[in-house]
Amino acid sequence: MARRIYLENIELDEALRRWFLRLEESGALLLQTESVDVRDALGRITAEAVLAKRHSPHFLASAMDGIAVKAEETLLARDTNPVLLHLTNQYHEVDTGDPLPEGCNAVIMSEEVHYPQKGVAEIVRPAIPWQHVRPVGEDLTATEMIVPVNHRVGAYDLGGFLAGGVFRLLVRQRPRVAIIPTGTEIKKAESNLKAGDLVEYNSAIFSALLTEWGAIPVVEDIVEDELEQIKQALQKASDTYDVVIINAGSSAGREDFTHQAIEELGEVVVHGLAVKPGKPALLGLIGNTPIVGLPGYPVSATLDCEILVRPLMEAMQQNLLPPKDKIKAHISRTTNSSGGSKEYIRVTLGQVGNKMVATPISRGAGVISSLIKADGLLIVPENLEGYSAGEEVEIELIKERNAILRNIISIGSHDLTQDQLGSCIRMHHPDIRLSSANTGSFGGLMAMRRGETHMAGIHLLDEETGEYNESYVKKYLPDEDIILMNLVYRQQGLMVEKGNPHGIKGIKDMVNRKLSYVNRQKGSGTRILLDHILKQEGLDPDKLLGYDLEEYTHLGVGTAILSGQAMAGLAVYSAAKSLDLGFLPLYEERYDLLLRADFFHSKEGQALCEAVNSEDFARRVTKLGGYSLRDTGKIWLMTGGQELEHEG
Repeated sequence: MARRIYLENIELDEALRRWFLRLEESGALLLQTESVDVRDALGRITAEAVLAKRHSPHFLASAMDGIAVKAEETLLARDTNPVLLHLTNQYHEVDTGDPLPEGCNAVIMSEEVHYPQKGVAEIVRPAIPWQHVRPVGEDLTATEMIVPVNHRVGAYDLGGFLAGGVFRLLVRQRPRVAIIPTGTEIKKAESNLKAGDLVEYNSAIFSALLTEWGAIPVVEDIVEDELEQIKQALQKASDTYDVVIINAGSSAGREDFTHQAIEELGEVVVHGLAVKPGKPALLGLIGNTPIVGLPGYPVSATLDCEILVRPLMEAMQQNLLPPKDKIKAHISRTTNSSGGSKEYIRVTLGQVGNKMVATPISRGAGVISSLIKADGLLIVPENLEGYSAGEEVEIELIKERNAILRNIISIGSHDLTQDQLGSCIRMHHPDIRLSSANTGSFGGLMAMRRGETHMAGIHLLDEETGEYNESYVKKYLPDEDIILMNLVYRQQGLMVEKGNPHGIKGIKDMVNRKLSYVNRQKGSGTRILLDHILKQEGLDPDKLLGYDLEEYTHLGVGTAILSGQAMAGLAVYSAAKSLDLGFLPLYEERYDLLLRADFFHSKEGQALCEAVNSEDFARRVTKLGGYSLRDTGKIWLMTGGQELEHEG
């Protein structure tokens, strides 16, 4: 049977409206109820109003430590006319929470009582009837509503239930959600992978999100890209669970069978959203079971799970989840969008000076690392084509606001030592995170000039003097208050396959033999170093095969060599060592940190300086290999007439 593909471009709100209308008509949103012990009810949704079954307190109780008295016997008490009361027949000693003794109607605080002799209490001011007495039902009265229907049970509610004599709750059952991973190339994470295999980890993300949203996720076995197998898995799951998520196969590719399988078993309501990434999502029904088809790419799949499955969980449990926190920020660079689709752009965030700065990161639909690094999402509406650099935008937060406010933003050259530096800071300051964006040294310099970063890793060679960094800082940041501090010296060289099977001797050898090379991006210090080498040796960059093949990190260069994309690339020794590759040393270069002065003198800046000069950092860097720490923490340059508070 030929595949039938209908991929639309429906706006998100309209897609949800259509789908929920069909779900309501079919009764798919109705969950059964169940009775649970109050102590097991945290996070559950009440299916009826919860009423107190008894008063709390259920007796007259003392609200203070002191003496219980009959107020009428204290009416004449004055400073000039103390009244003496006798134990047992005129007063009783009580503590907070004690039952009020019979015949008493007031409590006098212990601070207002003097004992001239044992068994005699002296007071100098009268008690008012029922002062410092907790009445019956002061907290809860029998039949009073403790919480309403469709209430998410919190920790404090549990105490109220027990105080009110409620020991079991009628709650909505948690939605049971089947997750069906599909794909012939998809393998369990623990498998021995071969070329072409892809690790199945989307289900772990979905499961965690569903658990947060109050559901019970169940991950089914991986199903191969075969129509009948997919239909069998969908039919079985739809007969068993409240909701079914089928992952991958929702697009319009040669082996995408989700649309056809659902259409043959039930109904496809929506296929294709006007969102980016995440267009090839599918919403349907089999019987009265909602079916959600999510794309295979991790970023697309996770985004669609958030915007489609989260509202479904809210509707089924008849309770809204806490709204996403939002924050205003200035976008660090012009962000273009194709228009016609709502686009979700991952960003990192940081308070730089007096403004919050949002820096877009990788927009690839399959890049899971971008989700790990992201602090929030910039949502570009369908009718906009993006935002200009510096424009104020609204960001939907992924991470906690308080954590973001203490982010250290680093934009510039990539080096493995920055990862170690971030770990050192985190060890002693758990609330501070080093957030890095790898744009190359020159990109970091420009970000510093635009006020978008706290610091930048740079290693910019001045070809005229052979020195590093100072001339660039003076040229491009003449009026900025900055500090240039050494982090490390590092070995740069040619990274090659282990054992150097091609016998590569250097850059000139690669040009002469037409061997494939992988480069770093324009503006990176490593790219500038390569151009310097080519110029020194009189070599034409166009003759270097792969000069235009770019990676943004040293590890990216190594991965390109491991995968066979290239035979060699300029990188640092530590990256070669970590990937078990060969290395031909060429240069030692100085790698510095360029810091904003206000950041340097802040608590976060001082935490960074402490880490730079710590034994922990030295130990970690030494273990990486290929570095010298002889000037680590040394201040090379300060501008703006600052007074130095810290120097390594």
